[in-house]
Amino acid sequence: MAYEQGVPIAEVAESGPGLAFIAYPKAVTMMPLSPLWATLFFMMLIFLGLDSQGGMYVFQLFDSYAASGMCLLFVAIFECICIGWFYGDNRFYDNIEDMIGYRPLIMFKWCWMLLTPGICAGIFIFFLVKYKPLKYNNVYIYPDWGYGIGWMMALSSMVCIPLWICVKLWKSEGTILEVDASFYYKTV
Repeated sequence: MAYEQGVPIAEVAESGPGLAFIAYPKAVTMMPLSPLWATLFFMMLIFLGLDSQGGMYVFQLFDSYAASGMCLLFVAIFECICIGWFYGDNRFYDNIEDMIGYRPLIMFKWCWMLLTPGICAGIFIFFLVKYKPLKYNNVYIYPDWGYGIGWMMALSSMVCIPLWICVKLWKSEGTILEVDASFYYKTV
């Protein structure tokens, strides 16, 4: 880069953020397989940040809210309701018979319709009732804006399901029962 620009090496790259975000990306574009080297370099920067104390705060916040069981339980509740009630337990039962060659126990229908969504909903509600703010190493208490970011990360995945349901119901003609029946006859 110094040769290309006709300046001494000391003037091309200064230490600090300019080296990582200006000089190095320019140098990488001149190398063969530049996308690979750029990806590896910026992944290294991210992992260096996670290794620091501040990175651990962010990691635990992300782990506790966005990748938590709370979000997964919310999705599991709606998956079971969709399979058991909207797709239809009998049709799903028939699909499983087609896949494995025999009819599974009848109790599985009740699990899809009632037991699994009920247990998941109970655990989800219990989590919300017994919610305690996150602490790092049981010492550091996150600021309120940190909890806000955590809840926004959690809601970013959970709000999509009811939002999609509302949009579909808004765009569909007729009552909910008529929409469900039309879906059934289109898929049969």
